[in-house]
Amino acid sequence: MLLASAVVVWEWLNEHGRWRPYSPAVSHHIEAVIRAGPRAGSVVLGQADRRLAPYLLDLHSMYQFRQDTGTIRPVRRSYYDPSSAPGKGVVWEWENDSGSWTPYDMEVGITIQHAYEKQHPWIDLTSIGFCYVIDFSTMGQINRQTQRKRRIRRRLDLVYPLVTGTLPKSQSWPASPGISSSPPTPPCTCPQCLLVMSVKAAVAAGANGGTGAAVPQQRKTSAPSGGPKPPVPAPGLKPPDATATTRGSLKTLASQVSRRQAASTPALSLASSATSPPAANGKATRVNLNTLNRTHLQRLAIAQSRVLIASRVPTVPVKNLNGSSPVNPALAGITGILMSAAGLPVCLTRPPKLVLHPPPVSKSEIKSIPGVANTCRKTTKKQAQKGKTPEEVLKKYLQKVRHPPDEDCTICMERLSTPSGYKGPQPAVKPDLVGKLSKCGHIYHLHCLVAMYNNGNKDGSLQCPTCKTIYGVKTGTQPPGKMEYHLIPHSLPGHPDCKTIRIIYNIPPGVQGPEHPNPGKSFTARGFPRHCYLPDSEKGRKVLKLLLVAWDRRLIFAIGTSSTTGESDTVIWNEIHHKTEFGSNLTGHGYPDANYLDNVLAELAVQGITEESTAQEKD
Repeated sequence: MLLASAVVVWEWLNEHGRWRPYSPAVSHHIEAVIRAGPRAGSVVLGQADRRLAPYLLDLHSMYQFRQDTGTIRPVRRSYYDPSSAPGKGVVWEWENDSGSWTPYDMEVGITIQHAYEKQHPWIDLTSIGFCYVIDFSTMGQINRQTQRKRRIRRRLDLVYPLVTGTLPKSQSWPASPGISSSPPTPPCTCPQCLLVMSVKAAVAAGANGGTGAAVPQQRKTSAPSGGPKPPVPAPGLKPPDATATTRGSLKTLASQVSRRQAASTPALSLASSATSPPAANGKATRVNLNTLNRTHLQRLAIAQSRVLIASRVPTVPVKNLNGSSPVNPALAGITGILMSAAGLPVCLTRPPKLVLHPPPVSKSEIKSIPGVANTCRKTTKKQAQKGKTPEEVLKKYLQKVRHPPDEDCTICMERLSTPSGYKGPQPAVKPDLVGKLSKCGHIYHLHCLVAMYNNGNKDGSLQCPTCKTIYGVKTGTQPPGKMEYHLIPHSLPGHPDCKTIRIIYNIPPGVQGPEHPNPGKSFTARGFPRHCYLPDSEKGRKVLKLLLVAWDRRLIFAIGTSSTTGESDTVIWNEIHHKTEFGSNLTGHGYPDANYLDNVLAELAVQGITEESTAQEKD
């Protein structure tokens, strides 16, 4: 990409495969470190945002490194038009379930800002892979499948850093080896870089069987002619001879540990490449980290821990620094940096494993759930009630208003005293009629309510667009499938005193019906069967019974666009959260989670499913 100027946005890759932008302040800080000199090796993100205190950004490997857990994520340097949202300091955000504000991905924010500047009343985000409509008149985000609304906001922040000149086509920095004409520069020797590189070098040494192919760079008293001068030790570091014994034993132990665990732990493979040839003098050179894939890089901290534990060197017990506050991770990071600066090896705790499934269970151990009939339930397409027009359906829930109040109809945003402003297909009712919903008392144009009903599932139910009160029995558009449920003899984290309810959903791919977004078009069903877990407690069984009602009403799943992969016409979750991790909670979809059962009961209530619903189903 060749531009005269562009704004730079640094981004990191989250667990869902989405590139999330750093704030403008953090991006400015990273760019300032790069401008400070070509030897910049790492960036301490906590200097720009104290919430990022545990994080380092390694500019050589383009990875974000978390010091207290050893987690590594890719980062990238992206360029955008200076006239776009990041070039103007405009940030678009949506309100999450906890009431805080989350910025949109940069691509989405730029799209929203472009439509906003064009004074469009709304914008459909389907074209970029999201099933949402942004309504600028109400500053709301509407889910096209569920009609759920969230507030959005537009705020001003710092403008992202501007760069000028010819920009590289790649979105990463630095340029790929062989493209850049500048000679390689020695890596940084600051304590932060040494901490990161000690972990990486130890693993590389173990992967090479202790041959010393990737040991920490040795300081020399003289450099080969024409080569770069040796780096000056950072302030506070001990002379090389004070740590040579420790580092040498570390390399030897890495070799021994890697050999002992070769049968159970895959060795890190170093791809031979022209970008990292052996040194001409036959001595070892630093391994090129770009030759390690992401899986191997995530094992760096693990291997370092094994080596140091085996050698009985002091370790940093960061696993005991729990809590949601950024202070504890910051203390762990600071401790690691200080120990590294003092010449002591630092042992990072092993990153927790993702435990999706329980240990193997035999058929004889699987039991039915007391108080819940059967162990399997199938669902088919339920047809909407026949013979009733939308007007006849809504008549049951409305009271006529002869003298409308002087306020807006929140559907069309026109005054209730004036005709409806709905511009779509015209219902067979007068546009100036006004009705009040009997339970909640909210008032709308009857014309607008009929149009809203026609755009929904047409199942004989109505949901107030303001307070979400449901009239009638709400059903969804879930495709046909099977739901199994039973007990397994294992406990969930946080629920040691009870067994576990396992739910298995299985929906096959098929063809969309008339109630789906694209009738007649095929849809995919990724990730099935999906396993979900509940504690076998009184409240857990209550949740299961209500989930069975939701399944029968076709409310668990829908067909739409996946928010994680961007794939359209696929089966997606439908606003009722499930726990799909059995023994961990790394993604937020596991245990322990003290509030989950109460939260899912509230989500079911929003769908009109309460304890009274189970009695209705029996009737």
